[in-house]
Amino acid sequence: MQMTREQFLAWPRKAITLLGMSGVGKTTLANKLPKSRWFHYSGDYRIGTKYLEEPILDNIKRQAMKVDFLRKLLRSDSIYIASNISVHNLEPIATFLGKVGRPELGGLTLKEFRRRQDLHREAERHAMCDVAEFIGKAQEIYGYDHFLNDAGGSICEIDDAAMWDTLAGHTLILYLRADGDLEQELTRRAVTNPKPLYYSQAFFERKLVEYLQREGLSAAEQIEPDRFVQWIFPELLRHRRPLYQRYADRLGYTVDARDLERIGDETGFLELVATAIDRKNRGS
Repeated sequence: MQMTREQFLAWPRKAITLLGMSGVGKTTLANKLPKSRWFHYSGDYRIGTKYLEEPILDNIKRQAMKVDFLRKLLRSDSIYIASNISVHNLEPIATFLGKVGRPELGGLTLKEFRRRQDLHREAERHAMCDVAEFIGKAQEIYGYDHFLNDAGGSICEIDDAAMWDTLAGHTLILYLRADGDLEQELTRRAVTNPKPLYYSQAFFERKLVEYLQREGLSAAEQIEPDRFVQWIFPELLRHRRPLYQRYADRLGYTVDARDLERIGDETGFLELVATAIDRKNRGS
């Protein structure tokens, strides 16, 4: 959604989509806005509780069935398993995505890893297409003034025209751009705590071949899962950076993620967005 500074500030029911790598401050920003006025739509939460709910639970049940004690209780319906996903706890999604590599180190086979990646891609696409519907729900059912779409870090990998038309047609798209220091911090976190990630198919297949050759391995099942994630994360940052910027330049606006750290309230955030709009419209 394109507009002027004045139009944005006068917009009575603001709807904003945040783009950026996980860790740049999207959820932190959402927590700075008045919860009584802003509806916080988490794309990852929607993915986990709607589109991947059953695959996530099936994965947990498969692991539980490997334990004799739990298997007997599950088969007799003495216990049930539920996934306690929240906006602040998305671990069940990460656990489902998993990491490719050696089974004895918790890795997935290449076939299973690809299957889960495909499921996540479709889940993310559907979750973002739901944004228009939820903007209406937030206003009509719950009485919120404004809407914030906290998109997942991998949204820039979803090349789907209908999804982007939905986001651009109903929300102002705002890219939170990480500077060099913040990217180094994100990389440090990834090395310290390598987490499962979604990769576009073309990027993953290209980097998988490169990594196997680099390590002298003949198959993905020989990979040490954590080492692969640690190696590929900086590559992923470099890959996604121009993708984010392309969507921001074409459909929205850009702010520096570091500037969010100096924002203390809603007024500061709205002024930051208005300044970004004005800067782009002036071509500076």
